[in-house]
Amino acid sequence: MSEDLIIKKSSISGKGVFANRNFNKGERVIKWPLEKILTKKDVNILPESEKKFLVRDGKKYILMQLPARYVNHSCNANTKPKNNHDIAIRDIKKGDEITSDYSKEDGLDKFKCNCNSYNCRKIIK
Repeated sequence: MSEDLIIKKSSISGKGVFANRNFNKGERVIKWPLEKILTKKDVNILPESEKKFLVRDGKKYILMQLPARYVNHSCNANTKPKNNHDIAIRDIKKGDEITSDYSKEDGLDKFKCNCNSYNCRKIIK
């Protein structure tokens, strides 16, 4: 894992990824390790505890690894996924939690949002 990021307790949910330096808008924050590409059959036998770290990309599934697996959802996210990376959509300051808007993902199960942002949608579908 890069020295640019830290994993620690998050006020949003469990663990989170935090900036250990400033990132500029448009900068790559996280590169997704892609060594864990799964088929639907692989997903079916995956332990439930690991399924929350899945991202669907068309017909394939990516089992997110560190640090990407701990990027929490926010309705006011500071990154967006692009070409298997999390890209800053605004300047991110050292100490800020790295977040993404999960509602843009395919095949997402509905869940209660805990982001507490000013524009929180409460339920993400």
